[in-house]
Amino acid sequence: MSILTNPVTVSVIVLCVLCLFKLNILAAMLVACYAGALVGGIPFRDVMGIITEGFSSNAETALAYLLLGTFATAIATTGLADIMGKKMSRLMGDRRAVLLLILAGVSCLSQNLIPIHIAFIPIMIPPMLAMFNRMKLDRRGAACSLAFGLKAPYIAIPFGFGTIFHGIIAKNMTENGMPIETAVVWHYTWHLGVAMFLGLLIAIFISYAAPREYKTLDVDTSATDAISEELKPAHWITVLAIFVVVAVQIWTESLPLSALSGLVVMFALRAVPWSRIDDQFAGGIKLMGMIAFVMLIAGGYAGVMKQTGGVDELVHAAANAMSGSKVMAATMITLIGLLVTMGIGTSFGTIPVLAVLYVPLCKHMGFSTPATCLLIAAAAALGDAGSPASDTTLGPTAGLNADGQHDHIWDTCVPTFLHFNIPLMVAAIILSQYL
Repeated sequence: MSILTNPVTVSVIVLCVLCLFKLNILAAMLVACYAGALVGGIPFRDVMGIITEGFSSNAETALAYLLLGTFATAIATTGLADIMGKKMSRLMGDRRAVLLLILAGVSCLSQNLIPIHIAFIPIMIPPMLAMFNRMKLDRRGAACSLAFGLKAPYIAIPFGFGTIFHGIIAKNMTENGMPIETAVVWHYTWHLGVAMFLGLLIAIFISYAAPREYKTLDVDTSATDAISEELKPAHWITVLAIFVVVAVQIWTESLPLSALSGLVVMFALRAVPWSRIDDQFAGGIKLMGMIAFVMLIAGGYAGVMKQTGGVDELVHAAANAMSGSKVMAATMITLIGLLVTMGIGTSFGTIPVLAVLYVPLCKHMGFSTPATCLLIAAAAALGDAGSPASDTTLGPTAGLNADGQHDHIWDTCVPTFLHFNIPLMVAAIILSQYL
């Protein structure tokens, strides 16, 4: 069986091509499953059963996403995030570099301490655009700052969304024959966070340090202007719920349970009216439902690829093509991850797809468990920063383009791709030789 006719190769190529042609990722993954299954000799009628059996491998992760999305929606309903955003925008200084570093810090908090993901950006950023214009701040630097905070924390820090990311890596590595505990994943991935931070510093102090002129246009800030900064009982209850989420997560190491505990506090103490509970869950599904289903399908995709029996053949063929060079292997692994994740647009959903191939390949090439963990994390994260379909790029653009002067591709995707993906690749290739 050659590399080109291998069912895994065929499936990945189909997946990438369909994603590049903007087909919905869920449909693309299902079509890719069937393409790989048919080449691998799996009967057509059996494929869907294998896919659904694989759902269970990522069920906890999908549930965590839905509950966190609901918790973020509930926080937004109380208005606490709005008040925090308005206060932070007033505290920003007039120095461009300081402002961008503060933006990166606030964005980091949205992934760990207060897991609201990108929900803060449309509230916080549009009212600040006039100040950005006055300071002649290059919004490409702001895009990099926001994207850094949306990505680096979950790669390097085992908390909040980092718990999910590290758990997915550990689970899929273990299922594919390389056992590793979730608690130690960050020991090998924090280097990637440092690499991204170096990229951020280059963006802030070198690439986009020069002034850039923008037209001063009217931006609709009525929603923010109407926000009262007075803390009401509902806000204090929300703060309590956030502390409960943190405490339960530390105690149980279960993100679904911690998110559920926070929701119970908010609902029981009426921070959110009882009549609006359905709205919160509907909002949570809208915010995080898509990626939750991507995770379920990704588990099924991995199951189908294993059933085809093409993984072992592909590993041996790829290893021979790399001539036993670990440097070449690390380079190819990161490039494949870049290609796949750029199409899918989610580093979380890519891990189950990549782990099926990467774990046996890394074992065959002599990479250690820490090095394999590093390579999988880097490969999964690579395309996310520069993908036009990723929350990491869509979120910043949603805020920075409120006045129509920030291009999604050239002002968000290209800058984040250059300043984060290149450091990630270099760090992964070099460090994997020594871990």
